[in-house]
Amino acid sequence: MSMGNNYELYKVFYWAAKTGSLTQAAKALFLTQPSVSHAIKQLEDRLGITVFYRNPKGVSLTHEGAVLYSYIERSHILITLAEEKMAALKNLDSGELRIGGSDSLFKHYLLPYLEHFLQKHPGIRLHLNHGTTPEIIAFLKEGRIDLGVVRLPIVDPQLDVRESIQLQDCFVAGARYAGLKDAVLTLDRLLEHPVILFSRNSRARMAITELFQSYGYTLKPQIEVGSVDLLIEFARKGLGISYVTREFVAKELEEGSLFEIRLDVRLPPSRVGFMTMRNMPLSITASRFIDLVR
Repeated sequence: MSMGNNYELYKVFYWAAKTGSLTQAAKALFLTQPSVSHAIKQLEDRLGITVFYRNPKGVSLTHEGAVLYSYIERSHILITLAEEKMAALKNLDSGELRIGGSDSLFKHYLLPYLEHFLQKHPGIRLHLNHGTTPEIIAFLKEGRIDLGVVRLPIVDPQLDVRESIQLQDCFVAGARYAGLKDAVLTLDRLLEHPVILFSRNSRARMAITELFQSYGYTLKPQIEVGSVDLLIEFARKGLGISYVTREFVAKELEEGSLFEIRLDVRLPPSRVGFMTMRNMPLSITASRFIDLVR
Protein backbone atom coordinates (compact mmCIF):
# COMPACT_ATOMS: atom_id res chain seq x y z
CA MET A 1 0.00 0.00 0.00
CA SER A 2 1.85 3.09 -1.15
CA MET A 3 1.60 6.10 1.12
CA GLY A 4 1.47 8.61 -1.76
CA ASN A 5 -1.51 6.82 -3.17
CA ASN A 6 -3.22 6.76 0.21
CA TYR A 7 -2.72 10.48 0.58
CA GLU A 8 -4.56 11.06 -2.72
CA LEU A 9 -7.44 8.81 -1.57
CA TYR A 10 -7.74 10.71 1.72
CA LYS A 11 -7.84 13.97 -0.19
CA VAL A 12 -10.81 12.72 -2.24
CA PHE A 13 -12.49 11.46 0.95
CA TYR A 14 -11.90 14.84 2.67
CA TRP A 15 -13.57 16.85 -0.10
CA ALA A 16 -16.47 14.42 -0.53
CA ALA A 17 -17.15 14.49 3.23
CA LYS A 18 -16.71 18.27 3.41
CA THR A 19 -19.09 19.02 0.52
CA GLY A 20 -21.41 15.98 0.97
CA SER A 21 -21.25 15.49 -2.79
CA LEU A 22 -19.07 13.46 -5.14
CA THR A 23 -19.77 16.01 -7.90
CA GLN A 24 -18.51 18.89 -5.72
CA ALA A 25 -15.46 16.84 -4.66
CA ALA A 26 -14.66 16.15 -8.31
CA LYS A 27 -14.91 19.90 -9.07
CA ALA A 28 -12.67 20.88 -6.15
CA LEU A 29 -10.00 18.37 -7.19
CA PHE A 30 -10.31 18.80 -10.98
CA LEU A 31 -11.22 15.11 -11.38
CA THR A 32 -14.08 13.30 -13.12
CA GLN A 33 -16.93 12.00 -10.98
CA PRO A 34 -16.24 8.30 -11.88
CA SER A 35 -12.62 8.67 -10.67
CA VAL A 36 -13.91 10.16 -7.37
CA SER A 37 -16.33 7.21 -6.93
CA HIS A 38 -13.49 4.80 -7.75
CA ALA A 39 -11.17 6.46 -5.19
CA ILE A 40 -13.82 6.20 -2.43
CA LYS A 41 -14.37 2.52 -3.28
CA GLN A 42 -10.58 1.88 -3.16
CA LEU A 43 -10.35 3.57 0.24
CA GLU A 44 -13.28 1.53 1.61
CA ASP A 45 -11.68 -1.69 0.29
CA ARG A 46 -8.31 -0.85 1.85
CA LEU A 47 -9.73 0.12 5.23
CA GLY A 48 -12.34 -2.65 5.15
CA ILE A 49 -15.13 -0.26 6.24
CA THR A 50 -17.90 1.74 4.64
CA VAL A 51 -17.24 5.49 4.97
CA PHE A 52 -20.28 6.92 3.16
CA TYR A 53 -23.99 6.24 2.78
CA ARG A 54 -25.11 7.09 -0.76
CA ASN A 55 -28.36 9.12 -0.75
CA PRO A 56 -30.33 11.03 -3.45
CA LYS A 57 -28.64 14.33 -2.48
CA GLY A 58 -25.13 12.90 -2.46
CA VAL A 59 -23.20 11.22 0.37
CA SER A 60 -23.26 11.31 4.18
CA LEU A 61 -20.71 9.91 6.62
CA THR A 62 -21.19 6.60 8.39
CA HIS A 63 -20.15 6.43 12.06
CA GLU A 64 -16.72 5.04 11.04
CA GLY A 65 -16.51 7.62 8.26
CA ALA A 66 -17.12 10.43 10.79
CA VAL A 67 -14.29 9.13 13.02
CA LEU A 68 -11.96 8.99 10.00
CA TYR A 69 -13.02 12.49 8.93
CA SER A 70 -12.14 13.98 12.35
CA TYR A 71 -8.52 12.82 11.83
CA ILE A 72 -8.27 13.62 8.13
CA GLU A 73 -9.66 17.12 8.71
CA ARG A 74 -6.94 17.81 11.30
CA SER A 75 -4.21 16.53 9.00
CA HIS A 76 -5.61 18.61 6.13
CA ILE A 77 -5.41 21.73 8.33
CA LEU A 78 -1.82 20.88 9.28
CA ILE A 79 -0.76 20.34 5.68
CA THR A 80 -2.40 23.62 4.64
CA LEU A 81 -0.59 25.40 7.49
CA ALA A 82 2.69 23.78 6.44
CA GLU A 83 2.23 25.00 2.87
CA GLU A 84 1.41 28.53 4.09
CA LYS A 85 4.46 28.48 6.36
CA MET A 86 6.71 27.41 3.48
CA ALA A 87 5.31 30.19 1.29
CA ALA A 88 5.91 32.71 4.09
CA LEU A 89 9.51 31.55 4.51
CA LYS A 90 10.07 31.69 0.76
CA ASN A 91 8.72 35.24 0.65
CA LEU A 92 10.58 36.11 3.87
CA ASP A 93 7.42 37.15 5.75
CA SER A 94 8.69 35.18 8.69
CA GLY A 95 11.81 33.27 9.69
CA GLU A 96 15.07 34.08 11.41
CA LEU A 97 18.45 35.42 10.47
CA ARG A 98 21.09 34.12 12.90
CA ILE A 99 24.50 35.70 12.39
CA GLY A 100 27.72 35.57 14.39
CA GLY A 101 30.49 38.15 14.18
CA SER A 102 32.63 40.58 16.14
CA ASP A 103 31.07 43.66 17.73
CA SER A 104 33.11 45.91 15.47
CA LEU A 105 32.05 44.13 12.27
CA PHE A 106 28.40 44.36 13.30
CA LYS A 107 28.52 47.97 14.36
CA HIS A 108 30.90 49.47 11.81
CA TYR A 109 30.36 47.32 8.76
CA LEU A 110 27.23 45.14 8.77
CA LEU A 111 24.81 47.55 10.45
CA PRO A 112 23.62 49.36 7.29
CA TYR A 113 23.09 45.99 5.55
CA LEU A 114 21.15 44.60 8.52
CA GLU A 115 19.07 47.76 8.66
CA HIS A 116 18.27 47.56 4.94
CA PHE A 117 17.43 43.84 5.22
CA LEU A 118 14.98 44.41 8.09
CA GLN A 119 13.32 47.29 6.26
CA LYS A 120 12.74 44.98 3.27
CA HIS A 121 11.66 42.01 5.44
CA PRO A 122 10.13 43.35 8.68
CA GLY A 123 8.75 39.89 9.57
CA ILE A 124 12.25 38.42 10.06
CA ARG A 125 13.61 37.93 13.57
CA LEU A 126 17.27 38.83 13.87
CA HIS A 127 19.68 37.12 16.29
CA LEU A 128 23.22 38.51 16.52
CA ASN A 129 25.82 36.42 18.37
CA HIS A 130 28.96 38.33 19.24
CA GLY A 131 32.31 36.61 19.67
CA THR A 132 35.90 36.08 18.65
CA THR A 133 36.71 34.09 15.51
CA PRO A 134 37.12 30.75 17.40
CA GLU A 135 33.82 31.39 19.22
CA ILE A 136 32.00 32.15 15.95
CA ILE A 137 33.31 28.89 14.46
CA ALA A 138 32.09 27.01 17.55
CA PHE A 139 28.63 28.69 17.24
CA LEU A 140 28.42 27.51 13.61
CA LYS A 141 29.32 23.92 14.51
CA GLU A 142 26.83 23.89 17.39
CA GLY A 143 24.10 25.09 15.01
CA ARG A 144 23.52 28.29 17.02
CA ILE A 145 24.02 30.50 13.94
CA ASP A 146 23.50 30.06 10.18
CA LEU A 147 26.19 32.48 9.12
CA GLY A 148 29.50 33.53 10.68
CA VAL A 149 31.27 36.71 9.56
CA VAL A 150 35.01 36.46 10.31
CA ARG A 151 38.42 37.54 9.11
CA LEU A 152 40.03 35.09 6.69
CA PRO A 153 41.86 32.85 6.13
CA ILE A 154 40.02 30.08 7.95
CA VAL A 155 41.14 26.56 7.16
CA ASP A 156 38.52 24.13 8.41
CA PRO A 157 37.20 21.15 6.43
CA GLN A 158 33.75 21.55 8.03
CA LEU A 159 33.28 25.15 6.86
CA ASP A 160 32.68 26.91 3.55
CA VAL A 161 33.23 30.54 2.56
CA ARG A 162 30.05 31.68 0.81
CA GLU A 163 31.19 35.20 0.00
CA SER A 164 34.08 37.42 1.00
CA ILE A 165 34.73 41.15 1.04
CA GLN A 166 38.00 43.05 1.15
CA LEU A 167 38.71 45.49 3.96
CA GLN A 168 41.76 47.70 4.40
CA ASP A 169 43.44 48.39 7.72
CA CYS A 170 45.30 51.68 8.12
CA PHE A 171 46.77 54.13 10.63
CA VAL A 172 44.61 57.15 11.48
CA ALA A 173 45.15 60.25 13.59
CA GLY A 174 43.21 63.27 14.79
CA ALA A 175 43.68 67.07 14.73
CA ARG A 176 46.63 66.97 17.16
CA TYR A 177 48.75 65.33 14.46
CA ALA A 178 47.56 67.60 11.64
CA GLY A 179 51.24 68.27 10.78
CA LEU A 180 51.51 64.72 9.39
CA LYS A 181 48.57 65.16 7.01
CA ASP A 182 50.54 65.79 3.84
CA ALA A 183 53.61 63.69 4.68
CA VAL A 184 54.44 60.16 3.58
CA LEU A 185 55.95 58.50 6.66
CA THR A 186 58.58 55.81 6.94
CA LEU A 187 57.94 53.15 9.56
CA ASP A 188 60.55 54.58 11.92
CA ARG A 189 58.97 58.05 11.68
CA LEU A 190 55.60 56.52 12.48
CA LEU A 191 57.11 54.82 15.54
CA GLU A 192 58.26 58.20 16.92
CA HIS A 193 54.60 58.68 17.87
CA PRO A 194 52.49 56.72 20.36
CA VAL A 195 50.72 53.85 18.59
CA ILE A 196 47.31 52.57 19.75
CA LEU A 197 46.41 48.95 19.00
CA PHE A 198 43.58 46.57 19.69
CA SER A 199 44.54 44.62 22.81
CA ARG A 200 43.28 41.19 21.81
CA ASN A 201 45.55 39.12 19.62
CA SER A 202 43.28 39.67 16.64
CA ARG A 203 44.04 38.78 13.02
CA ALA A 204 44.58 42.45 12.17
CA ARG A 205 47.01 42.94 15.05
CA MET A 206 49.04 39.83 14.16
CA ALA A 207 49.23 40.92 10.52
CA ILE A 208 50.55 44.42 11.29
CA THR A 209 53.05 43.10 13.87
CA GLU A 210 54.41 40.64 11.28
CA LEU A 211 54.60 43.36 8.63
CA PHE A 212 56.74 45.58 10.90
CA GLN A 213 58.94 42.57 11.79
CA SER A 214 59.50 41.84 8.11
CA TYR A 215 61.02 45.36 7.82
CA GLY A 216 63.08 44.84 10.98
CA TYR A 217 60.92 46.90 13.38
CA THR A 218 59.18 45.91 16.60
CA LEU A 219 55.68 47.36 16.85
CA LYS A 220 55.13 48.08 20.52
CA PRO A 221 51.89 49.93 21.22
CA GLN A 222 51.92 52.75 23.77
CA ILE A 223 48.22 52.17 24.39
CA GLU A 224 46.17 49.01 24.02
CA VAL A 225 42.38 49.13 24.06
CA GLY A 226 39.69 46.46 24.10
CA SER A 227 37.33 47.85 21.47
CA VAL A 228 37.32 49.50 18.07
CA ASP A 229 35.22 52.33 19.51
CA LEU A 230 38.10 53.23 21.84
CA LEU A 231 40.66 52.97 19.02
CA ILE A 232 38.58 55.59 17.19
CA GLU A 233 37.91 57.75 20.25
CA PHE A 234 41.56 57.83 21.43
CA ALA A 235 42.78 58.80 17.95
CA ARG A 236 40.19 61.59 17.76
CA LYS A 237 41.29 62.90 21.14
CA GLY A 238 44.93 62.99 19.96
CA LEU A 239 46.26 60.34 22.36
CA GLY A 240 48.14 58.61 19.56
CA ILE A 241 47.91 57.02 16.14
CA SER A 242 45.41 54.15 15.90
CA TYR A 243 45.57 51.12 13.66
CA VAL A 244 42.00 50.45 12.53
CA THR A 245 39.98 49.11 9.60
CA ARG A 246 39.40 51.98 7.17
CA GLU A 247 35.78 50.92 6.50
CA PHE A 248 35.10 51.26 10.26
CA VAL A 249 36.11 54.94 10.31
CA ALA A 250 34.53 55.98 7.00
CA LYS A 251 32.34 58.55 8.80
CA GLU A 252 35.22 60.12 10.76
CA LEU A 253 37.44 60.29 7.66
CA GLU A 254 34.63 61.92 5.72
CA GLU A 255 33.82 64.53 8.35
CA GLY A 256 37.54 65.17 8.92
CA SER A 257 37.76 64.32 12.64
CA LEU A 258 40.33 61.69 11.60
CA PHE A 259 42.71 61.48 8.65
CA GLU A 260 44.66 58.54 7.25
CA ILE A 261 48.42 58.46 7.75
CA ARG A 262 50.20 57.68 4.49
CA LEU A 263 53.15 55.30 4.73
CA ASP A 264 55.93 54.44 2.31
CA VAL A 265 55.05 50.75 2.56
CA ARG A 266 51.87 49.03 1.47
CA LEU A 267 49.68 47.67 4.25
CA PRO A 268 48.15 44.27 3.56
CA PRO A 269 44.42 44.24 2.83
CA SER A 270 42.36 41.72 4.75
CA ARG A 271 39.35 39.66 3.76
CA VAL A 272 36.21 39.04 5.71
CA GLY A 273 34.38 35.83 4.88
CA PHE A 274 30.75 34.80 5.29
CA MET A 275 31.15 31.27 6.65
CA THR A 276 28.63 28.44 6.76
CA MET A 277 28.71 24.74 7.60
CA ARG A 278 29.77 22.62 4.63
CA ASN A 279 27.12 20.26 3.22
CA MET A 280 24.34 22.09 5.03
CA PRO A 281 21.70 23.90 2.98
CA LEU A 282 21.80 27.63 3.67
CA SER A 283 18.56 29.02 5.06
CA ILE A 284 16.62 31.22 2.65
CA THR A 285 17.03 34.23 4.98
CA ALA A 286 20.82 33.77 5.19
CA SER A 287 21.23 33.42 1.43
CA ARG A 288 19.08 36.51 0.79
CA PHE A 289 21.21 38.44 3.28
CA ILE A 290 24.41 37.39 1.47
CA ASP A 291 22.85 38.51 -1.83
CA LEU A 292 22.15 41.90 -0.28
CA VAL A 293 25.75 42.34 0.91
CA ARG A 294 26.99 41.20 -2.50
